[in-house]
Amino acid sequence: MLTDRPTKLVPPVLARMAAWAACLILVGVVVYFFVLGIGRLSFVALPVAIALLLTALLFPLTNSLRQAGMRPIYATWITMLVALAVLIGTGWLVGARATEEFPNLVQQVQSTARDVQNWLITGPLHLQQAQITGYVDEVANMVNTQRTAITGTVLSAGAVAFEVLASIVLLLFVTFFLLKDGERIWSWFLRGFGAMSPRVDRAGRAAWTTLSHYVQGTVAVAAVHGVIMGIVLAGMGVPLWAPLAVLIFFASFIPIVGIFFAGTIATLVTLGANGPVYALIFVGILVVEQQLENHVLQPLIVGRALNFHPLAIILVLAVGGILGGIAGAAVAVPVAAVIYRALPELRHAPPELPSAAAAEPEQAPDRPPDRPSERPPARPVLPGRDARPADTE
Repeated sequence: MLTDRPTKLVPPVLARMAAWAACLILVGVVVYFFVLGIGRLSFVALPVAIALLLTALLFPLTNSLRQAGMRPIYATWITMLVALAVLIGTGWLVGARATEEFPNLVQQVQSTARDVQNWLITGPLHLQQAQITGYVDEVANMVNTQRTAITGTVLSAGAVAFEVLASIVLLLFVTFFLLKDGERIWSWFLRGFGAMSPRVDRAGRAAWTTLSHYVQGTVAVAAVHGVIMGIVLAGMGVPLWAPLAVLIFFASFIPIVGIFFAGTIATLVTLGANGPVYALIFVGILVVEQQLENHVLQPLIVGRALNFHPLAIILVLAVGGILGGIAGAAVAVPVAAVIYRALPELRHAPPELPSAAAAEPEQAPDRPPDRPSERPPARPVLPGRDARPADTE
């Protein structure tokens, strides 16, 4: 009676709310310490996360080579070499175009700045030359005051160069072994779950399918986006159109936020190089192309793997950006999609195996299952006696 009395003093609704609150607090504590652990191990966690994304992107090529009869080690090496060749070729193209067109960009920006200055003086604003000079001096003073911070940032970036190089090496190693021995690694991982291994296996395979579709679809959409915007920038005669197209391609991996960042930089370069008219035209084309991407390409290519509302994407990006910065925002959406698809498989019970009676083969319908044979067994033939038939009277 004493154990039931406290529960009777609390309304059922309040008791349920308290139980839910306790569960949420417990889950929140676990997630908090998990995030702290990931933050401490970011040197390892970030390369592993990127390696998983690269593996999901490159595995179709490795699998095709294996199905063609190639050994796994050779298929993996060819896949890695092809990926490195694409990256090196893209970097060389971007670097060559940037070196060739950067002086032209500086000249066009200076010309545009002079035109803007003349318009501020002779236009409807009727500013004085002294006012414009004062504004320029303020900007210069602000840059000078931030010189120490900029220098410290450069020095700190040089200090972490070794860590970045080590992360790249770890990334390549993890990607190589995931492509080569992914199935064996997964089988070894499942052994630690015992009776829960069927559920974990189904959840892991559902998560991997979701991640593969998301990464491959996002790469396809980003490639289309980068190519179209690169053609537009090249057609307008904007300098550095190739680096800007690559920037738009990589920014497309961060939904909603990435395109605003890359589009703003491309618009500023277009404004400084070709003036406000071309900048407005570029913004209009960018908005139209982005709407086509959101309503046509994304639902057709990525929609089967990710069916999140834009509000959910914004919240996931905000949480990922707060916890992990730019890298956290880049991996936040695929992580959320993987968790969303894997949790139902963990909750569902595994399918029941067929019973022993159902597994037995069906017997002939013209014979009872347990009835002994009507023919008497033959008598054994003993050595030294006549071998007569057993049923002869």
